[in-house]
Amino acid sequence: MNLAPHRILMIVGDFVEDYEAMVPLQILQTLGQDVVTVCPDKKAGDFVVTAIHDFEGHQTYSEKPGHRFAITGDFASIDPADFDALVIPGGRAPEYLRMIDRVLELVRHFFDTDKPVAAICHGPQILSAAGVLQGRQCSCYPAVAAEVTVGGGQYVDPAPTMDSAHVQGNLVTAPAWPAHPAWMREFVTLLENSGK
Repeated sequence: MNLAPHRILMIVGDFVEDYEAMVPLQILQTLGQDVVTVCPDKKAGDFVVTAIHDFEGHQTYSEKPGHRFAITGDFASIDPADFDALVIPGGRAPEYLRMIDRVLELVRHFFDTDKPVAAICHGPQILSAAGVLQGRQCSCYPAVAAEVTVGGGQYVDPAPTMDSAHVQGNLVTAPAWPAHPAWMREFVTLLENSGK
């Protein structure tokens, strides 16, 4: 694959899902993409702590301590116009990130400019809060389905194996980390077709 280089913004926070931050970061870096990770109130050189969510037969996922995830950009000074695409991982971080006005402003930029956006698991909580799901189809972790609907979106059921991705326009969404291959494959296709 010969993917042109893009500058991609990834918004994370404490207790972001470990796999959903680290695996997409590494996939995109492997393909030569410049991924800048940011978190409110943090700057380059800081880190967030992650949580590992697993599916072990309970009524919902379990949660275990994860790793330190490096922040590579200064949240306070970033300009979304400098970026070609956006990635929003899931986990518990979206629960509080969606209450930060600057996070919502950043997200709206990517929709207003029709740039590629990838959101997974609980990431669509931020999309709903930003008001960008109106009339859009969106997959997510099933527990977030009500927020997609309340936000004016149409919830798309995931595959029973949680490994499906859904694309509509500039947005690719997925239910959880088992979907990484499909989710990132579709995101890369959006990057290829983004006119960069």
